Amino acid sequence: MGVTARKLLVVASACAAVALSGTPVSGASTEAAAFACRVDYTAKDWGSGFGVSVTIANLGTTVVNGWTLTYSYAGNQTLQQGWNGLWSQSGNQLTVRNETWNGTIAAGGSVQPGANFSYSGSNGTPSEFAVNGAACTGGPPTEPPAGGPAPALKVSGNQLTADGKAHRLLGVNRASGEFACVQGKGMWDSGPVDQASVDAMKTWHIRAVRIPLNEDCWLGLSGSPSGPAYQQAVRDYVNLLVVNGINPILDLHWTHGQYTGNVSACADVNATCQKPMPSRQHTPAFWTQVATAFKGNDAVVFDLFNEPYPDAADNWANAADEWRCLRDGGQCTGIGYEVAGMQDLLDAVRATGATNVVMTAGLTWTNDLSQWLTYRPIDPLNNVVASWHSYNFNACKTSTCWDGQIGAVAAQVPVHAGEIGQDSCAHDYLDQVTAWLDAHGLGYTAWTWNPWGCSGGNVLIQDYAGTPTATYGAGFKAHLLSVTKGG
Repeated sequence: MGVTARKLLVVASACAAVALSGTPVSGASTEAAAFACRVDYTAKDWGSGFGVSVTIANLGTTVVNGWTLTYSYAGNQTLQQGWNGLWSQSGNQLTVRNETWNGTIAAGGSVQPGANFSYSGSNGTPSEFAVNGAACTGGPPTEPPAGGPAPALKVSGNQLTADGKAHRLLGVNRASGEFACVQGKGMWDSGPVDQASVDAMKTWHIRAVRIPLNEDCWLGLSGSPSGPAYQQAVRDYVNLLVVNGINPILDLHWTHGQYTGNVSACADVNATCQKPMPSRQHTPAFWTQVATAFKGNDAVVFDLFNEPYPDAADNWANAADEWRCLRDGGQCTGIGYEVAGMQDLLDAVRATGATNVVMTAGLTWTNDLSQWLTYRPIDPLNNVVASWHSYNFNACKTSTCWDGQIGAVAAQVPVHAGEIGQDSCAHDYLDQVTAWLDAHGLGYTAWTWNPWGCSGGNVLIQDYAGTPTATYGAGFKAHLLSVTKGG
């Protein structure tokens, strides 16, 4: 027999009915007052079954009238009997409603429902709890994201702003637009991009979604759907996100151009993998078309190129040449095609009259911003954000590096961490980098909102209903909810 205990500081909010799975909780109370609470979960396990005791403590200063607790298991735990509450089970989700005699929780008081379960296999401790239909965040009472469309964005000094106020883009990547069309998987890898899928994102308080795109598919050079059909699918998704108050970030991820040099991802001239740099043959045309499609909608952000690595193509031989290649393009060591630099792409965007915020990357797969300020492209609108990516396997992965390198850039221009994550199902590194970014007022979009299984890491959800992966996704969801107060 073993004992497992879990103590969480949680907060109930009656402002939105949000289930742990990202869908509304059937029958959960939405009339009870919001209150700060603590949930203590203790399980006594005897192998084929276990008993739980769940204490719900009212940490607020007013009486609570009526409570409903919801949480989920990851295994095949099956409810046998419950007490001190009306217990029910639907799939993996447990719901406990108050009895007629214990619906009131005095300020500083608590209730303690309990139950017995049978199970086989693993018996993990639940990672999230909700009270009165709202996800509990571990911080002060929070509100769901505010209604209305996504705000127009502008750079002011070293801050990204909306309506004249500092604004952070906090959210996720929604991958597959970069590869599905060239791999015979349709447009979005068979995943939905409809209102229900966006509603699921909103239960996480996501307010930015980075959308990787494919150059060939947009331009109609290869892939299916390709050309106008692909473009329309991207427009439809962008418009849906904006209407729902979520800022889209359009990222050029896979591009045309044959590269077989150092750290080559593929030998194909078509856009079937990540290349070290975009090409002058096609990429300025891509951004001309994308900017034309979305100019006038400054809620949309343009991320010019996902993860440049001309330094790897040059085998890190000459840093000055590699940074010049990034900015100015041309003939770059180790790359056989003529390169389009970030200045070329920014110029293509501005030539259309588009005033959208533009993100430009650093070297070494966007992890190195050491000389970004020296080699940043010139924007007549001063509407440029530095793009940074941070994973636990990158070179710049410590707070010392972040302070000295990323902090120096952020002191002068906004920085957005377009991709963050770690190559495991845990979230310890994710916690470190988000804490640093939060402390510096910087935005981030985690990889990735796709249910691909967490064994390879960096996968946030188990399904497009928004059910988080047990550790990595659950950790990031809890963090997002804790920092997105008031939308």
